[in-house]
Amino acid sequence: MTEARAITPQAKDEERSLEQTLRPRRLTDDEYINQKKVKDQLRILIEAARRRGDPLEHVALYGPPGVGKTSLAHVIAVELGVPIRVTSGPAIERAGDLAAILTNLDPGTILFIDEVHRLPRVVEEVLYPAMEDYHLDIVLGKGPGARTLRLPLPRFTLVGATTRIGRLSSPLRDRFGATYLLDLFEPADLERVIARSARILSVTIAAEAAKEIAMRSRGTPRIANRLLKRVRDHAQVLHDGTVTLAIAREALRALEVDEAGLDEIDRKLLRAIVEKFGGGPVGLETLGAALSEDAETIEDVYEPFLLRQGYLKRTPRGRVATERAYQHLGVAAPTNAELWRKD
Repeated sequence: MTEARAITPQAKDEERSLEQTLRPRRLTDDEYINQKKVKDQLRILIEAARRRGDPLEHVALYGPPGVGKTSLAHVIAVELGVPIRVTSGPAIERAGDLAAILTNLDPGTILFIDEVHRLPRVVEEVLYPAMEDYHLDIVLGKGPGARTLRLPLPRFTLVGATTRIGRLSSPLRDRFGATYLLDLFEPADLERVIARSARILSVTIAAEAAKEIAMRSRGTPRIANRLLKRVRDHAQVLHDGTVTLAIAREALRALEVDEAGLDEIDRKLLRAIVEKFGGGPVGLETLGAALSEDAETIEDVYEPFLLRQGYLKRTPRGRVATERAYQHLGVAAPTNAELWRKD
């Protein structure tokens, strides 16, 4: 029997390093694939800032999870030749946490805040003058003797990423000089992502296999890379290491990812609407309770792809399974067309 091997800190570091190598480094078409309009606009924004010798304007990036918002923030830092500091909205709980980060930035640094819509309101209010005037207002003392201390900050660039741009307060949203939508990828673009990642990972993969993985990747490069690595493992352990179309299909079948890219949770979500709630409409909180999933996770992670592919419909009364969902599940659709009427 094979002896179990402990995961050493070195192995963990190697895995994290591997993840970093799959990230694009530049705005070139062979590195940062897709999002052409965003890249074209960013090139102009970056070049203009470079020629003026000014820090880049604050940038907001929004779109579904896994489409490259974090990667793009790192690419911007590389293109500008400046350091990047990474944090997230939930990690900054108090105004003092933000003050500690801002006062330790070097001039020109990119401050990347993931999930920026989850910043506490009190932290947001400290961020406003920091973004506009590059200073911090700190209140010392309490009561009648309290006084305000104004601290100058280095000129930095805030890059905020969010899956829910509507959750940003208007004052914060208005302080971003540029806002870009990163959309889901088309299968052809995901094929290019998979081919690039396969070269980096030294994986021999057939073009048909790359296309099959791309078709099942839900329009998301993060999922495409994850599936590629799992298919690679399958090919190395059970076959000769070469990823053919047959091996890719075999591995994806074992992962329960079907031909449309739906996984077990997607199908459970659709079945819950169809079988437990008669096709809908059903409220998001009720659906989350039925699936033992957080309602926000359903809305941010699972729904965008299902909506885009036409399996779900949002109505004022709740979520409705479409005729295509019934067909995919192999369930007879109701004859009552009321389900799909326009609300």
